[in-house]
Amino acid sequence: MKKLLLSTAVAGLAFTAVPAHADIDLEIGGFFMGYGAYVDQDETNGTVDEFDFAKNTELHFTGETTLDNGLTVGAHMEFNMDGADDANSIEESYAYFSGSWGRVNFGEEDGAAYLLQVAAPSADSNVDGLRQYISGLNEDVLIDSAYTNAVTGLSKSLTLDYDQNPTGYVTKLTYLSPVVAGFQAGVSIVPDANNDATETGGVDTDSEEDAFGDAYEIAIRYEGEYEGVGITAGAGYSAVELEANGTVEAGQATDDRQVYNLGLDLDFGPFGAGVAYVQDDNGEEAQNVGGSNLGGDEEVVVLGVDYTTGPFKLGASYYDADNLDGIEGLEAQRYTGGVVYTYGPGMTLRGSVNYIEYELNNIGGANNNDVDATQFLIGTKVKF
Repeated sequence: MKKLLLSTAVAGLAFTAVPAHADIDLEIGGFFMGYGAYVDQDETNGTVDEFDFAKNTELHFTGETTLDNGLTVGAHMEFNMDGADDANSIEESYAYFSGSWGRVNFGEEDGAAYLLQVAAPSADSNVDGLRQYISGLNEDVLIDSAYTNAVTGLSKSLTLDYDQNPTGYVTKLTYLSPVVAGFQAGVSIVPDANNDATETGGVDTDSEEDAFGDAYEIAIRYEGEYEGVGITAGAGYSAVELEANGTVEAGQATDDRQVYNLGLDLDFGPFGAGVAYVQDDNGEEAQNVGGSNLGGDEEVVVLGVDYTTGPFKLGASYYDADNLDGIEGLEAQRYTGGVVYTYGPGMTLRGSVNYIEYELNNIGGANNNDVDATQFLIGTKVKF
């Protein structure tokens, strides 16, 4: 993967510890994902096109230098380049400091629980990986059925990913230890999960009703080998404080939020197999408000296998979620199979098919019909 490296004396960068004559390496990178999607799904409210295009594009900038004392200092920014709402929006923006003692991230970045999280093998990690970047489903059509008679204001998302990142990209401080005997640990601290203090906005109000405040994460990961079997295992825990309870409404948190994950991936030569588990109590969401059954702990189990031969990787995965989005009675299963072909450095062709079923068990006090969908996706990812 070719990178664009520009070495220059940049006095304007705000690295006060870097002398004016230091060389800053500026790296420009990112990725483009482009797919064609054929979808056959239940249409409970309106109709959808069977074929369309889907894409996801980001642009990344990293500036880095290493001081004479061995300290590496850098800053990293990521920009979304797709969609009217997301185009040119900043997704990540943080500084980092690293050395033999480990690494510190400061700014808008994922926390330790996600950075050390172990994913199960996938058919196409863009489609059935930790984060779902590509999908051809029309969620509006499915959602209207999935949330029939549910209380207005529920989070409308049927995305089937399993990343542990309850505080999103809110500014945080993260420490990642060096890898010792295959083990690496991490911890993140978030002063306010509901707000970032800005130059003009200042810090947020404390004890704000129905708002999440202080948060922390701890995680551990191991990568090693035993008798020819590659082993990757990890676990993470996140705790987010609820500052104060207000008027109880449907889907509203009533307690501190806790999330944890466990993951294991094993490699036997060209074969891989793994499992991942995530549980999220969503802050003990209010139950039985307005006739809706809410407040179930979301539990996700993912199983995956893959096989690599030359430039080809074949994979399959199974995703099972109970109480999706914390909605008691909303279940989802996804079966995915696919192949990834590497045709150049950072360049892959990808094809997959998956079947998804959403089971609606008495949501909103009504007996709902299940909805399902099948989608075929073929496309490419180019990293630069």
